[in-house]
Amino acid sequence: MKMMIASDIHGSAHWCQKLLQRREAEGSPKLLLLGDILYHGPRNDLPDAYDPKAVLAMLNPLREQIFCVRGNCDTEVDQMVLKFPILADYALLYAADKLIYATHGHLYSPDAPPPLAAGSILLNGHTHVPAYVPGDAFTYINPGSVSIPKEGSCHSYIMLENDRLFWKDISTGKAYMEKVL
Repeated sequence: MKMMIASDIHGSAHWCQKLLQRREAEGSPKLLLLGDILYHGPRNDLPDAYDPKAVLAMLNPLREQIFCVRGNCDTEVDQMVLKFPILADYALLYAADKLIYATHGHLYSPDAPPPLAAGSILLNGHTHVPAYVPGDAFTYINPGSVSIPKEGSCHSYIMLENDRLFWKDISTGKAYMEKVL
């Protein structure tokens, strides 16, 4: 399995374009978006090249390769213009015999986890901070933010390749962290 995982584009045409360039270079057949696609939200400054219409124009042609969960900044109005489903609160997927519970992070988080079987993975964005936190009950994973990174982190995404996760800098494409599922 090979898949790009990203979160928190927040309407930035500049960073969305860079993400899609990295996706092409990575040869990733699928893109999992963990929410907050078009709107920047009232707590964030406008990201570089804030242009939600340009972002939807870039993402809509890829609708068959994208799957997504809803972020706290995603609404029914956004679903009216995006050609792929964005309003599910979570998605379940399996990789390397692990259950991955993918969600944005505003409803379910490490502090308020969904009911998970031991050894599962909680994958979310929302905080804009990359993370890998193994625990007894579950492992918490966060790709960071495409457009508005926080706490000194870089603009980032994760590449999932079989049983390995690679956190990568969007600007350089270089991995800065690697973990096994």
